[in-house]
Amino acid sequence: MIDVILPCLNEAEALPWVLSRMPAGFRPLVVDNASTDGSARVAADHGAEVVPAQTRGFGAACHAGLLAATSAVVCVMDADASLDPAELPRLVAELDRLEAAGGPALVLGRRRPVGRGAWPPHARLGNTVLARSLNRRAGTRLHDLGPMRAAPRAGLLALELADRRFGYPLEMVLRAARAGWRIGEVEVPYLPRTGESKVTGTLGGTVRAVRDMRRVLAEVAS
Repeated sequence: MIDVILPCLNEAEALPWVLSRMPAGFRPLVVDNASTDGSARVAADHGAEVVPAQTRGFGAACHAGLLAATSAVVCVMDADASLDPAELPRLVAELDRLEAAGGPALVLGRRRPVGRGAWPPHARLGNTVLARSLNRRAGTRLHDLGPMRAAPRAGLLALELADRRFGYPLEMVLRAARAGWRIGEVEVPYLPRTGESKVTGTLGGTVRAVRDMRRVLAEVAS
C-alpha cells in the first residue's frame, strides 16, 4: 500500500472525484488544513483517512501528511481535481526504475494542460522561471515543479525540509538534488481545477507562491 498525501484547504467540491479515481493499492491521506467547507467530512465519507493540520500553509499540510504516512513510498498531489490519481502508478513505476540504479529518487509529474484555463499564463511563466533557476543552481534538468510526486518517505524525512509555505515543493527538489538523488519527470495531464483557486488560478496566489519559492531558493542554495 502506498500513501497519497493530499493537502486540502476547502476542497469539498473536488474531493469526491479525486477520491473516486484513487487506484487500487494507493491509500489517500487528506490533510485538512483548517478547512471551513466540510472537506474533512467529505473526505471521511469517501473512505479517506483525514489528517488534521491546524497550522496554515501548503508545506505545513504536506509535512503533516508525511509524518502521518506509514508506507515506504509516498505520493503527494493536489486535491483540487487538477490532477488525476489514476496517473500515480506511472510515477511510482518510474521511481522504481530510477532507484533500481541505486540510491533514492524523486519523480515529478510534468504537467500537460488539458482544457481551457487549466494552467493560466501567469502561473506557467512563474513556474518556468523558477524551474530554470533551480536547474542552474542544482544541476537538474526539470521542465516543471509539478505538484504530483513520488518519493521514499524515509528519504524525504531525512532531507529535513523546513519551509511550511509554498516554498516546500521547491525545497524538496533542491535538497534532494543536493543529496545526490536521481530526479525524473513523467508527463501527466493537467486539468482545470474544481472550485475556487487559491494559488495558480489567481495572480496574487501565484505571486505569493513565487515569492516563497525564490526565498527558499536563496536560502537553501546559499
